[in-house]
Amino acid sequence: MQATGFEYRYRFLIHGMVFLLGFWAPWLLVPSLAEVPGFTANSTWLVFSTMVSRQGWLTFGAATVVLLVVALAFMAAGALLRVWGAAYVGASVVRSPEMHGTTMLADGPYRRTRNPLYLGTLLHTVGLAILMPPSGALLAVALIWIFQVRLALAEEPFLATRFGAPYLAYKAAVPRFLPTPAPQVPAAGARAHWLQGALGEFYFIAAFAVMAAFGWSFNAQPIRRGLLISLGVWLILRAFTPRAEPDAVAA
Repeated sequence: MQATGFEYRYRFLIHGMVFLLGFWAPWLLVPSLAEVPGFTANSTWLVFSTMVSRQGWLTFGAATVVLLVVALAFMAAGALLRVWGAAYVGASVVRSPEMHGTTMLADGPYRRTRNPLYLGTLLHTVGLAILMPPSGALLAVALIWIFQVRLALAEEPFLATRFGAPYLAYKAAVPRFLPTPAPQVPAAGARAHWLQGALGEFYFIAAFAVMAAFGWSFNAQPIRRGLLISLGVWLILRAFTPRAEPDAVAA
């Protein structure tokens, strides 16, 4: 079930394609699907809020606010994990098309979860999914989750071979994804590069900011435009952000 070398090398492109598929949902262009319940081009945000209001659980306005707050919480958690993890692992590892590393990293979020970057991406996807059609949202979250697991499974044999018994002990103590409240291993003493982490993960920070700033208008169009602008700025920053020497393989 682990990802192939091709998937690992082009993981950023694959993530982008999944997001595009979720937003575009090309199967909705098939006329026969237009009559099938659940296959609507409306956003999950609108569909869910309408469903909740019809059930009488909340008013439509209150439901839209609740869903926005939940989405913002997921996106904030995703951005935090991405920045926190990248600050310790280094931009060169996060961007690298290959698995590599000179020391085993067990600092920052890596003391609580072995894959904070992958977990952050999944949480971000869940929050972002409210802007997608329901069928696109379900597919995007499912594909991103499966892909994160495949990437993590691909890294584990590499790390076990590279670091041996210390990694196996670390693997036994720290969960693959779900973070523990308290650190499970002692700090190794690596220094966090917070500015590099923030610049390298700018998209996730900006996406949260866009959702927080424009979400209260309950109009998905400016949010989508803001996300595209955030992505463009992030790609520019990636080209100019200095790369520190890697400490460990990205997760």
